Amino acid sequence: MKKLKAIIAVSLIGVMALAICGCSCSTSGGNTAVKNDENTFVVGFDAEFPPYGFKDESGNYTGFDLDLASAVANKLGMKVAYQPIDWDAKDAELKSGTIDCIWNGFTINGREDQYEWSEPYLDNKQIVVVKADSPIQSNADLAGKNVEVQKESSAEAALSEGAGAALKATFGNLTTVADYNTALMDLESGATNAVIMDSGVAEYKIKSESKAFRLLPEAIASEQYGVGFAKGNTALRDKVNKALHELVADGSMEQITNKWFGSNIVIIK
Repeated sequence: MKKLKAIIAVSLIGVMALAICGCSCSTSGGNTAVKNDENTFVVGFDAEFPPYGFKDESGNYTGFDLDLASAVANKLGMKVAYQPIDWDAKDAELKSGTIDCIWNGFTINGREDQYEWSEPYLDNKQIVVVKADSPIQSNADLAGKNVEVQKESSAEAALSEGAGAALKATFGNLTTVADYNTALMDLESGATNAVIMDSGVAEYKIKSESKAFRLLPEAIASEQYGVGFAKGNTALRDKVNKALHELVADGSMEQITNKWFGSNIVIIK
């Protein structure tokens, strides 16, 4: 009887431990929430968006935007924390205070009134990626073809109005996926004919992974990247803007940009 009671007691403890862990413990592979306090600058980013933010072969988060955010945090006298987020949940993360900003190849154009924006720091384009041996040579050749974009991305937005909407109307099918890695895998396997995405990410993926892809010459849209803050949070925005200019002045911005792109391509002065 005592042995049975002991077994029951141990089982109850195990159930309680699992219940507690379900509320507060993290598991490998999940997006563990980082602590956000007045001394921490929490950067929300898409962890599958190289070279701006991604996980390297050692499992560490890295990228141009993350290096830049770290340098800004240092200027602010704060410690930086990187919080990977689901891109289609970015607004909820920002409004809840889980993150202080969205900083990861974040397009300003079309979102001007949705956030408090830093000054733009990079130019970017939305371009079409196809397989190297694809017969598709121009945007006009996308007529009747299957095309993929990331959900809630600038590429999806670019296809929602004007010339982009007219082009979209010619597609055989437009599919949204969770991230660009999925889209590019679909392109490689032949599941889709083309992917529309940020030029910087596409160029990095082709170069770093020796992908047999190429870019069509005509851009879908031109845009600029900035850091997005919650509406009303002008105080932190202004501090970040000041820090960005200080990084330009002391040469740190150029060093970070050269590391990732081989030249100084930032537009902030």
